[in-house]
Amino acid sequence: MSIEYTPGPLLEAARNTPTALWNDSADPDELRQSISFGGVGATCNPSIAYTCITKRKDKWLPRIAEIAEEMPQASESEIGWQAVKELSLEAAALLEPIFERENGRDGRLSIQTDPRLARSAKALADQAEEFSKLTKNIIVKIPATEVGIAAIEDATYRGVSVNVTVSFTVPQAITAGEAIERGLKRRKAEGKDTSTMGPVVTLMGGRLDDWIKIVAKRDGLFLDPGHLEWGGVAALKRAYHEFQARGLRARVLSAAFRNVMHWSELVGGDLVVSPPFAWQEIINKSDYKPVNRIDEPVAPEIMKTLQSIPEFVRAYEPDGLTPAEFDAFGATRRTLRGFLQADADLDELVRNVIMPQP
Repeated sequence: MSIEYTPGPLLEAARNTPTALWNDSADPDELRQSISFGGVGATCNPSIAYTCITKRKDKWLPRIAEIAEEMPQASESEIGWQAVKELSLEAAALLEPIFERENGRDGRLSIQTDPRLARSAKALADQAEEFSKLTKNIIVKIPATEVGIAAIEDATYRGVSVNVTVSFTVPQAITAGEAIERGLKRRKAEGKDTSTMGPVVTLMGGRLDDWIKIVAKRDGLFLDPGHLEWGGVAALKRAYHEFQARGLRARVLSAAFRNVMHWSELVGGDLVVSPPFAWQEIINKSDYKPVNRIDEPVAPEIMKTLQSIPEFVRAYEPDGLTPAEFDAFGATRRTLRGFLQADADLDELVRNVIMPQP
């Protein structure tokens, strides 16, 4: 596939630094444009998949009707997930040449495990293995919950390239990175190939910012609101340097963009940034000149504000949360509930196609 590249800050950073750009959507039209900006991968989740399908109802509603005919005994959920798989495969095909060029490190399309399986490590790992076999350049999202950590290690051992998700804190990222490391070592000890695996550990910086802002309002904290825009950046920088110091092979991935700093402050790191396409357009239309900022610490006065908030300290310090506390962290619950709602919304969309209101 011949790529017509679009000059701008994103392409400059992609070409001149080790920082990889992935598109935070499986929409094929957006992904084609992201690739022109230097994009080398894509991520997805239930909310994004539902949005992609509803944006293209002219294509997907007739296809959902066809799937229902082809799978006459399938549930609404099974029909909806078949559509998600087909959407993902269409996007994955666009990335396959990059996957071949990068030997599996990039060129991957993320598909997320069903959040309704979140209570079973085996069910998550089984579905991750199933999804990984859809096509060679799939990477599978598994949540950084207490149960999810076990599934992450198991799926990695089975040969699945994992993209850790529902992750907002440094302790979640480190624990997930160590689980991936154990899985890789177990595979290698048994003589199984790991050379083309490309795991990443997402830290959803913007969703951490969202949660800290909720906590600050809830607790009536008197502080500079601008400082709260930096919580996710600080956690991402801390996680990145912890991964380097600990020799963890998975790359950190920045997701859930709320401001351009979730890209600009991370440029220069050997990590992945995954902005929604709308943010990529904003960045690429600017005259910003990307510089290496991954090693630039967040300003002391901002860190002083953030570290005065106990909930941020829990998210920032490597031992701030135990795995048993991951599930109760506010951002975790809010995000899982959102993903579950997206699944329910997709079920309703399927229902309206196969059983329309009389």
